[in-house]
Amino acid sequence: MSALDPGLIGTLYRAACLAELEALKPGNVHAYAAGHRMVVADFVTSADVSAPELARAGAGIGERVRAGVAATLAAVGQNTNLGILLLCAPLAAAAEQGRSVAAVLVALEAADSEAVFAAIRLANPGGLGRAERHDVTSDAPPSLRAAMAEAAGRDRIARAYDTGFSDIAAIGLPALAEARAAGLDPTWCTTAIHLAYLRSVPDSHIARKAGPSVAEAVRREVDTMLANLNLADRPVDTLLALDASLKARALNPGTSADFTVATVFWDALTAAGAALA
Repeated sequence: MSALDPGLIGTLYRAACLAELEALKPGNVHAYAAGHRMVVADFVTSADVSAPELARAGAGIGERVRAGVAATLAAVGQNTNLGILLLCAPLAAAAEQGRSVAAVLVALEAADSEAVFAAIRLANPGGLGRAERHDVTSDAPPSLRAAMAEAAGRDRIARAYDTGFSDIAAIGLPALAEARAAGLDPTWCTTAIHLAYLRSVPDSHIARKAGPSVAEAVRREVDTMLANLNLADRPVDTLLALDASLKARALNPGTSADFTVATVFWDALTAAGAALA
């Protein structure tokens, strides 16, 4: 497997973050519309300051996440990218080491668990709630993967650590390939990725804030809408109407957006020579 230069990894990560912001992602923050008391500039700054930490040579996965969150909070004063960092840190480490994502997940250490738990406490994401075991307010467990496996049923990002990022392979990358085959430009390909996650699985961020039944209702709503929608027609008005509706209901599919960044990042790393699968 080819090992990539950390500088290139940081460049590709930042580009993936910016590509996600440029795409129309209903319910989330994007270049077409702000929302949820956040604006695109916050996320651009977050990408700028977290990229060096995410791609720091030789850093552990947990430290990449913790340092990225700390840099982001110092720059923008709020959590804009915890989910992105949790998903992208293993990809960055795998690309730098010339290993698969599965291999770096197996090699997670207690230090990674401590750093990730510290990052989550720093970011203080909304709707996190309390857990009977491995609660983030308690000491970090020795095994980060065990903690993620326990949370996998209620959090899609935790599930990624338990399944070797199967959602990217099963949902994100096929959606990207289909969009490219249809001749969509890169920005609309990114929109296609976001919509694929939205229609395929209930969004964890919506579920945490509004409940699982609401998340499933949004998934069905998007799936029904997409049955009659052709992204090749650039349906900006239709998607902006959905965007406004979700924001009016205070529903932010942030997990779908995080997976969109990770999918674009995975694709870019692969194109550069990494063998992540």
